[in-house]
Amino acid sequence: MKTNKRVIALIPARGGSKGIPYKNIKLFNGKPLLAWAIIAAKQVKEIQRVMVSTDDRKIAEVARHYGAEVLERPNHLAEDDSLPLDVVKNVITTLRTQGEHARFMVYLEPTSPLRKPVDIKRCLNLLLDEGAPFHSVSTFTEAELNPHRAWKIKNTTPTVFLPEANPWLPRQKQPKAYQLNGAIYSFHMDHLLKNSSTLLPLPTAAVLMPKERSVDIDDEVDFLLAELLMKRRMEHENSE
Repeated sequence: MKTNKRVIALIPARGGSKGIPYKNIKLFNGKPLLAWAIIAAKQVKEIQRVMVSTDDRKIAEVARHYGAEVLERPNHLAEDDSLPLDVVKNVITTLRTQGEHARFMVYLEPTSPLRKPVDIKRCLNLLLDEGAPFHSVSTFTEAELNPHRAWKIKNTTPTVFLPEANPWLPRQKQPKAYQLNGAIYSFHMDHLLKNSSTLLPLPTAAVLMPKERSVDIDDEVDFLLAELLMKRRMEHENSE
């Protein structure tokens, strides 16, 4: 029985960013990019605490301004090659030493500002369901490239990536393929801490998100696309 349904939202936001300097607090439709993740999390009633893990003072100030708690991230977990899993495990360990007894965590990258609170709620509905066996739930979207249409090239010779694939079939006849969109990871904290080498401790479940809410900002092109989609969404919502 999942009697303890306390949930913490964790938003990772380190200061270093090679593609876009200070990407996590760059203004995105009038607010710092980080703010959109905080606002979305605070609109989900199932979440009791919203926390930002950062190594940067400016980012910490923005996080507090929008109502999030701040956890200082150790320098060795703020490098370009630092793994999200290691950051999460460090936070869980820290929270446990502080007496926090929450069982569940939602991990929200600031670089997915188009997610909606309803997407977070759909993940938590599955994760917190007393009759469900899931230790994690994350968001997926339809794959940008179906692996049945992918190729390998060796010594200038192309061959299909999957031996059984027929890349010439129309898209509608190809098997459906999906990819993690990076917008939401939710999981049982103790199962992740003790037994998992990924952010998806088994058994896991998927929640599908549409393409227009699945942009993950990595560079300036992604940023401009996401900003355009957000502006269009806000205009549509204001006209209703």
